[in-house]
Amino acid sequence: MRGKEEKPSLKAFMKQRRMGLNDFIQKIATNSYPCKHPEVQSILKISQPEEPELMNANPSPPPSPSQQINLGPSSNPHAKPSDFHFLKVIGKGSFGKVLLARHKAEEEFYAVKVLQKKAILKKKEEKHIMSERNVLLKNVKHPFLVGLHFSFQTADKLYFVLDYINGGELFYHLQRERCFLEPRARFYAAEIASALGYLHSLNIVYRDLKPENILLDSQGHIILTDFGLCKENIEPNGTTSTFCGTPEYLAPEVLHKQPYDRTVDWWCLGAVLYEMLYGLPPFYSRNTAEMYDNILNKPLQLKPNITNSARHLLEGLLQKDRTKRLGAQEDFMEIKNHIFFSPINWDDLISKKITPPFNPNVSGPSDLRHFDPEFTEEPVPNSIGQSPDSILITASVKEAAEAFLGFSYAPPMDSFL
Repeated sequence: MRGKEEKPSLKAFMKQRRMGLNDFIQKIATNSYPCKHPEVQSILKISQPEEPELMNANPSPPPSPSQQINLGPSSNPHAKPSDFHFLKVIGKGSFGKVLLARHKAEEEFYAVKVLQKKAILKKKEEKHIMSERNVLLKNVKHPFLVGLHFSFQTADKLYFVLDYINGGELFYHLQRERCFLEPRARFYAAEIASALGYLHSLNIVYRDLKPENILLDSQGHIILTDFGLCKENIEPNGTTSTFCGTPEYLAPEVLHKQPYDRTVDWWCLGAVLYEMLYGLPPFYSRNTAEMYDNILNKPLQLKPNITNSARHLLEGLLQKDRTKRLGAQEDFMEIKNHIFFSPINWDDLISKKITPPFNPNVSGPSDLRHFDPEFTEEPVPNSIGQSPDSILITASVKEAAEAFLGFSYAPPMDSFL
């Protein structure tokens, strides 16, 4: 247990991690942080992704019809905002909000992610939105990944209609309980690893694993969400080099701006497991430059209050050299076969036959006890439920509409049978 003097550190940590990576780095880059390692200073000057497909050194006008972002196949559905009652704000992000909504005809509850096109275009994030949608489409009912029911758009907004998950963020429960006992941490880590292994089997690297992106369903099972930073088409030995992620969980190779592969997800799994067991990420510091320095250079320190198998797993996952990291050779199979997970029957796990160690005890869809009141007490904006014919079509809105042709998606009819 941490002493009272560490509470401000925890509070600052929770506040910082809710900020987006780019905004966060731009903010700290304007301050002078003392650090003896030059590479950390160069890292702090990064404010834009470096991957060629994402670089935009000079401001460019909105895409013309010949440069439109094609976000995939469209079944040309007739869904529209007025099909839903938007009930509560349950989350917020860089480009919009997540709302609890009830479909008027079906009377089903959904989490509807509503994104502002202008905000996406301003930050040149169309490709990340494309990745999120494509990954959602590839999720063939994996039990620990959030499902996309359909998507649609208006002239100024994109709408993802997703599974409604109301057991709360893992981050929310960690905040309340400080840390978890080892059996509970093992259960969550196993379900997370299963989801990551499935994504890797589709040649998708997740890249942004953190407790805020890990939800609990109404029974207490893990649901991984937010696929905006996923990188598609990464073969088993393939690499990428975009500087992205969340500061506390960045792997050394990402900080070094070196090519990295799917083992970046196993580093993040190690960081999340460490946080579940100890209450803070492994190399955390309030001083971000010092935290980056710790990730790059400080040896992993493990307190003695965990089992040898947990210690061995953390040492394997949080190996700074990705070529020696657990998972570097046989990916998920190495994690699955580790002695720490020997109590787990993986067939039962994937079938959800293992009783979760914690039950959120929600009474129904309207039970919002596990959502942060910061969100749920916010009024639902009137504009969320407006259809395209009820808004003023300005030039910028028209350009935004043209940039996302092909976004809409509805599953084929036989998938409902």
